[in-house]
Amino acid sequence: MRSLLAILLFAIPVAAAPAAAQNTYETDASHAVIMDFETGTVLFSKNGDEPMPPASMSKMMTVLMTLEAIESGSLSLDDELPVSEEAWRRGGAASGSSTMFLDVNSRARVEDLLRGVIIQSGNDACIVLAEAIGGSEAAFADMMTQRARELGLENAHFANSTGWPDPDHMVSAEDLARIAQILIRDHPDFYGIWAEREFTYNGIRQYNRNPLLGVFSGADGLKTGHTEDSGYGLVGSAERDGERRIIVFNGMDSNAARAAEAERMMRAALTDYGVYDLFAAGDTVEHEAEVFMGTASTVALRVDEDIAVGLHRRARRDMTVSVNYDGPVSAPIAEGDVIATLTVEAPGMEPQDFPLVAANDVPRKGLMGRIGAALVHMIRG
Repeated sequence: MRSLLAILLFAIPVAAAPAAAQNTYETDASHAVIMDFETGTVLFSKNGDEPMPPASMSKMMTVLMTLEAIESGSLSLDDELPVSEEAWRRGGAASGSSTMFLDVNSRARVEDLLRGVIIQSGNDACIVLAEAIGGSEAAFADMMTQRARELGLENAHFANSTGWPDPDHMVSAEDLARIAQILIRDHPDFYGIWAEREFTYNGIRQYNRNPLLGVFSGADGLKTGHTEDSGYGLVGSAERDGERRIIVFNGMDSNAARAAEAERMMRAALTDYGVYDLFAAGDTVEHEAEVFMGTASTVALRVDEDIAVGLHRRARRDMTVSVNYDGPVSAPIAEGDVIATLTVEAPGMEPQDFPLVAANDVPRKGLMGRIGAALVHMIRG
């Protein structure tokens, strides 16, 4: 028998929303994600876990690898790295791509190279860092992919340090959001660079391409991207009233469309979406599971992890939580056994399942007790 108990949560008086009101975000982007920074909860996703060509947004991973090298001591901000002919030819002024304008056979400080990547999106700066850390850009790309796996980024595969188009260079929007979360959370001493509006190197001033900076209050990062294959994309972050959101989108058809979508999506991220705490680790739910052949007829159900969900604020009033299990559950039951599932559902959100465990032991009945229970079961059918 399948047992289910539906519990309406947050049953508070709310004025009815107009019939046309949306409980989710709509965007022309081909891929998009809105993420809560603190919890990592994905609040909105459109093809968010689908690998896509990330263009220069993948340079966030190059920066992350560089910062980890600095913190490990294998690299210093004051180290001066050589600019190879390869870096100059494929990423410098001769390449016709985004560049820091490094001179061939010159040397550049790591601190300047970081700004060259973050602010100027310099392909030459990326290759110089890749060659210094990995020995070659190809080896560095393998290191990036390996590190991505260690971080749990299952849809990220890097073929280069720059985001230059390559069929093997693919990252999902959700993975880009998680890279942004790591950069903000784990490297706060460097995060301020992402908000710097300009950087001058080799006598050439270049401006940060992030359309949110100086336009959207609280915006302070992170990275744009554009190629013919990917369209125009952005990884952005902003904080207001103690809440930080990360947005990622790709596939817009123009720079102007990207700028408009960046502001619209970030406003929705901070205004229309919320994270709601449902249970704390150790809480028991209201419903108990029925037990067969046990010394007790029911067993309490407990959550062993904090449970929070993120969703559109208008969908909150229609959110339901249900307890599901195949029951009655046969004894013996040990405390901590997973015996049920907590399912959270709301309009515009994929159902989310969380395990429920037995809150206590339920031993099996003795022989006579089992015989009696079997007789009752037979009589009742």
